[in-house]
Amino acid sequence: MSEQNLPDKDEAAGRAMRAADDTHKHLAQLFSPKATDAGQEVISRVQGMWGSGKPGESGDTSGFEGMRRVISLTGSTEPPFGGWFDDVADRMAELVPGFATRVMVHRGEITFFVDRDKLLELAKHLRDDEALRFEICVSVSGVHYPEQTGHELHAVFHLLSMTYNRRIRLEVEVSEDDPHLPSLVPVYPMANFHERETWDMFGIIFDGHPALTRILMPDDWVGHPQRKDYPLGGIPVEFKGAVVPPADDRRSYNR
Repeated sequence: MSEQNLPDKDEAAGRAMRAADDTHKHLAQLFSPKATDAGQEVISRVQGMWGSGKPGESGDTSGFEGMRRVISLTGSTEPPFGGWFDDVADRMAELVPGFATRVMVHRGEITFFVDRDKLLELAKHLRDDEALRFEICVSVSGVHYPEQTGHELHAVFHLLSMTYNRRIRLEVEVSEDDPHLPSLVPVYPMANFHERETWDMFGIIFDGHPALTRILMPDDWVGHPQRKDYPLGGIPVEFKGAVVPPADDRRSYNR
């Protein structure tokens, strides 16, 4: 083939993009009207190894008191995502259009941030659809980001497809003032104890759970110990000739 007959690079790229669009034509329906481009969202700035570095608070004794770090979340990823991620995302968008508020691909893993109103419907399709077959909810956990006003609490669901040997993550954001989302126990019964632990530690309420009670702490316990604003507490420990004060009095661990 002569050089003048070679296809133009832009034209070839355009054809490849159109072919991808034909294959994954539902990706355009992936995002909810509530979708936000979080970008590299900064959640905190830390000085030193321990403590906040604020005047009047106990000092950093690690030797790294001059160190300053910016803690940020990985930003949103726009489709196409690559590989089987596109196949799964396209099918999910076809079955439940507009379910995602954003998507994150990081270190070879994909996380779908899901509109809580569509979580239960989406989970049923993920389990039952022949092209998806995520039969197992491996775990449910919580995360607390006090700096994210209006969506401080995150519930994270890890799903596994035994049929296709694939893993995805669903993440739902709720506020401290309205920490409700649907329970996935009707779809994944193995999530029962996981949701109880997430409620116990973080205070996320799973509506429709058959028995949402504490699982680690006593039933009459006040508060949720893995929230970042939960007091460390503790009691003084006495040694011969010395007393180690409780954690709250020892040093500020606010990050």
